[in-house]
Amino acid sequence: MSLQTQNTGAPKEPPKELVAQLLVKTGVLTESQVGHAERIRNKLGQERSVLSVLKQLGAVDDARIFAILREKHIRVPIGRMLLELGYVDTAQLRVALELQKSSDGAEKLGEILVRKRIIKESQLVDVFASQIGCEVLEPDVSTCPDSLLNKVSAEACLKHRFFPVSQKEEAIVVAFADPLDEEALITAQQAFGDNVEAVVATPSGIKESANSLGRRQKTKRSGLTRKVDQSTPTGMVDHIIQSAFAEGASDIHIEPLKERVRVRFRVDGMLREYLEYDTDQHPAVSTRIKVLSEADVSEKRRHQDGRILFEDPRTGANLDMRASFYITVHGEAVVLRLLNQSSQVPDMRQIGMPPSMLDRFKNSALDVPSGVIIITGPTGSGKTTTLYSCVNYLNNEGTSIITAEDPVEYLVDGISQCSLNPKLDLTYEETLRHIVRQDPDVIVLGEIRDQFSAESAIQAALTGHKVLTTFHTEDSIGGLLRLLNMDIEAFLISSTVVCVVAQRLIRRVCSACAQPIEPEVRELQLIGWTTQDCEHATFMAGKGCEVCHFTGYKGRVAVFEALVLNEAVREAILKRQTSAQIRRISVETSGLVTLLEDGLVKASSGQTTLREVRRHLPRLAKPRPLNELKRLTGSL
Repeated sequence: MSLQTQNTGAPKEPPKELVAQLLVKTGVLTESQVGHAERIRNKLGQERSVLSVLKQLGAVDDARIFAILREKHIRVPIGRMLLELGYVDTAQLRVALELQKSSDGAEKLGEILVRKRIIKESQLVDVFASQIGCEVLEPDVSTCPDSLLNKVSAEACLKHRFFPVSQKEEAIVVAFADPLDEEALITAQQAFGDNVEAVVATPSGIKESANSLGRRQKTKRSGLTRKVDQSTPTGMVDHIIQSAFAEGASDIHIEPLKERVRVRFRVDGMLREYLEYDTDQHPAVSTRIKVLSEADVSEKRRHQDGRILFEDPRTGANLDMRASFYITVHGEAVVLRLLNQSSQVPDMRQIGMPPSMLDRFKNSALDVPSGVIIITGPTGSGKTTTLYSCVNYLNNEGTSIITAEDPVEYLVDGISQCSLNPKLDLTYEETLRHIVRQDPDVIVLGEIRDQFSAESAIQAALTGHKVLTTFHTEDSIGGLLRLLNMDIEAFLISSTVVCVVAQRLIRRVCSACAQPIEPEVRELQLIGWTTQDCEHATFMAGKGCEVCHFTGYKGRVAVFEALVLNEAVREAILKRQTSAQIRRISVETSGLVTLLEDGLVKASSGQTTLREVRRHLPRLAKPRPLNELKRLTGSL
């Protein structure tokens, strides 16, 4: 099908979609499902693909589609593939084809669509990988073995757009921006040997890793690399930070006790003891951290804060940390929070929001032209990651996005980001006064901290802007009530807030040692379920292994609660009804699935355990039966 061909004569039936038909042949879909989606598409009267309707109905998702395409090696023209997946419409594709034609083919169609921000780079990579039958795997210099990094130069990686990922028993896994580039493949084979297993990665991900490798190699060539000597304060601090980064810690706790100093790492939300050292070493260690964070080294009687920009000499990775010094009876307790400063912004499909909840959130909140969207939860619950997945979804050539953050954690091309610095008078108050003068369509506030920032978000929404921000409350209803407690008028909240998303991060069952289990009746009773309420569930638990440090858990899974405000909920806010009343109205009228219920759905599929659900998620009402929850979340 050529989009540049003009149709003449009588209208013709739209051609059968190749991908949808392939999914029918492989048994992923049925003819009746495709027919049902075609009827819905025709009734909507919109230019939509059948496959995009099927995805919205929850009949199939992108991961399953790409897995089948990789397996069958079906080559579909890139434009048609993007149309069928619903990533572009005919008008957008026609514009891109005209631009490609005007450049005499110097720029590829996919590159034009990414440059014009019509599609995301990750979407193009998924489609490309599915066509050539390759896996998508982003490189990471911090996890790549030194034996591979020492075989290649950063310049070669940048020029030929590849980067080593890992070493298997018989092959070296290498990520390519284009595995079909023969020159790049030959260069990689010269560096790593003939047995190279090609995977696909985003060009920006390869560039970021290559730049990190370049900094590392430059440091080595200049002779600045020093061996960590743990007997010195500098060596001790470097060793602690490097070890925390290597273990994937989110926080470092250095705590002076009566007879020792304890160092603990927070990994997957749990504190784990790492090492101890003598109390007489602590003043020097604390002073070293103060020097790095530009805090006052002479002040030992007051609490302080600081920020550290640390470059790991081993990997070349840049670490951004927030330092907090707290005066205790035994000395200064130090907590370092490792921030995820990255250019790899997560896609909304990857954050873990259930399919039906995600569709409702997109259609009823993100696609609304104005209003306030609040992401709420405690510290370390993944709010910033979800916030930036929303920014990534909204980021396109026709939208102006501006942020005020403390600090910037994700670096996003195409938006204006401001990292607050009170020392330079870059405060929330000063920044918010200037932000609306930048003619933004979307305003991103790192956090609602006080009445001033709350009022600023409300006022920006009243003037037609879309505002995204984060908040610290227990659940979605709590976010609304806290705004009321900040003396924000109820009619302003009900008229501007379009959605409140509450979330948590709970530990994921270790895939290396997971095994099926039968839940205890007592545990189900504590949640409010009977054995009949959780029929057809597959509960899993990790027995403990070296991979998970014998905890049974490895990594974390996000749990969500998305409250989309409808007329009934707005009316309840205006009447200042209780949280229990608003929650009941939300469940009955707006399709609210609570944090506990989403956690139970994820536990029933083996992603986490009932114990984690009970330990982390608020139990404010009895959960509904599992079959009903699966229907509401689209997890059937």
